[in-house]
Amino acid sequence: MRFVHTSDWQVGKGFRFADDDTLAVLQDARLDAISRIGRLARAEGAPVVLVAGDVWDMAAPGERTLRQPVERMRQFPDLQWHLIPGNHDPHLPGGLWERLLRAGLPDNVRPHLLPAPVALGDTADGAWLLPAVLDRRHAFGDPTASMDAMATPEGAPRIGLAHGSVRAFGSDRADTHNLLAPDRAERSGLGYLALGDWHGTVQVGRHAWYSGTPEVDGFDRGGDGGGSVLVVSNDTGRFEATAHRIGRYLWRQERATLTGPADIDALEHRLRGIDRDDPSRVLAWLVVDGLLGLDDHAAFLVRIRDGVGSALRALRIDDARLALDVAPGDLAGLGEGALRDAAERLSARGAAGGDEGEVARAALRRLLVLARREEVS
Repeated sequence: MRFVHTSDWQVGKGFRFADDDTLAVLQDARLDAISRIGRLARAEGAPVVLVAGDVWDMAAPGERTLRQPVERMRQFPDLQWHLIPGNHDPHLPGGLWERLLRAGLPDNVRPHLLPAPVALGDTADGAWLLPAVLDRRHAFGDPTASMDAMATPEGAPRIGLAHGSVRAFGSDRADTHNLLAPDRAERSGLGYLALGDWHGTVQVGRHAWYSGTPEVDGFDRGGDGGGSVLVVSNDTGRFEATAHRIGRYLWRQERATLTGPADIDALEHRLRGIDRDDPSRVLAWLVVDGLLGLDDHAAFLVRIRDGVGSALRALRIDDARLALDVAPGDLAGLGEGALRDAAERLSARGAAGGDEGEVARAALRRLLVLARREEVS
């Protein structure tokens, strides 16, 4: 048998850093990932898709957001999609899962809202699915504990489907919500335990995997295997999972120390090199420190913020620790008038030292940057 294991689609997710255009693109990408999953399942001969929770990013999505992933799954009538609630979309009284059932679902989309074994049918070689169901955002018991007692036919493959954390990930967290036994697969006689909640692709035991989110959704997740789904088969007599990357967008955290033109050159080359063929796939969070003169700082704004920032899908810059080296001649460049007078007063106050002087020096740096920005724009 062969199936696809995925999770954490989080349709409708908000990205607080993003402008309206970028937000719309990232939200559409989470829907497009469903279609890519369907095409991959067909190509791999996997008629079953297991979705281990967090189909939606919230417990009460709007009607359009609620229906969009269902319509994507409807486009693959030859595939059976099996869904369970996660901590972002728990099965609450009167909640989204009841709304879905009232609205009606296509025959190939099946939500599992009770912790009871279900036959996966002839296409799955007699396998049985053992779903764990979250009926609240934070469960203090182990949602998978009921799998131990779920009866299935002798010799039938048992596949668990759950959403939560194992101790390998929960040990450094203050809470123990939705905490799963790390040896649940062995305790419950599972051939495979399909897990959701962790957004990277990780094996957590001989028989248990997190699939990760199919589209990376944070700057801190670019290197942990996010953006993939798992194709699982027992062709060799035991279940084996193979990761397939389907995510479109690349998320990166970058740091740089800038002291002059050479550093700016190197930073531009590095950022453009993340994906030279299609930089619009890249979202980068850049943290810079160092010390730049006024002309070099202006070059940084033009080449990095405006230039590279226009090429990438998004460029978030933290330059709080990038200092500006104000030279005596920089004030002369302001010409005569109110702007020059304000700069000279700030310079005099800054020379006095103390907390007030530091505030004045920061204000002067800001004024000069804004003035130079007007010159180069």
